[in-house]
Amino acid sequence: MNLFARGIGGYVSDKVNARMGMKGRLIWQGGLLVVEGVLIFVFANTKSLAGAIVLMVIFSTIVQAAEGSTYGIVPYVNPAVTGSIAGVVGAGGNVGAVCFGLGFRQMDDLQAFYLMGGCVLASGILTAFISIKGHAGLLCGEDSEQAIAAYKRTGEPAAATTLQVPEPDAEVVEEIEGDKA
Repeated sequence: MNLFARGIGGYVSDKVNARMGMKGRLIWQGGLLVVEGVLIFVFANTKSLAGAIVLMVIFSTIVQAAEGSTYGIVPYVNPAVTGSIAGVVGAGGNVGAVCFGLGFRQMDDLQAFYLMGGCVLASGILTAFISIKGHAGLLCGEDSEQAIAAYKRTGEPAAATTLQVPEPDAEVVEEIEGDKA
């Protein structure tokens, strides 16, 4: 299920990006997180084993899709250090697992599920406030001309509109080389 759902999450993120730019990615991401949070509350109050299993399968699919969507956003945060950002994002999932594990250890199950559901729901709502340089957020910011040309596929060829690693300024290079001497 992981390969299927994570791939679908990233695929849909790419498709909404092609139509709406970063706003589309953020809408998809926020929507998945809100549904995920709501499903945790529903799961916590489920009384039957069969219902809990069905909810867990749906929940797991949504979680994996949200992960795929997250990694669709990562390259835009700071293109020069995408690998580092991906590492921090991946580690964040482990930190959350440890924190919620401690929550389940210190609280009764219903309280722990409510805490987890509330945190995930809040994450989904806070997606509205994400701002990535050069891209429109849900509530603020505007797409740069380059971003608009990239997702609308207008203007320069695709290779010229992809994110490029910035070249250092000539002055900075001279300064660094001067310090080495």
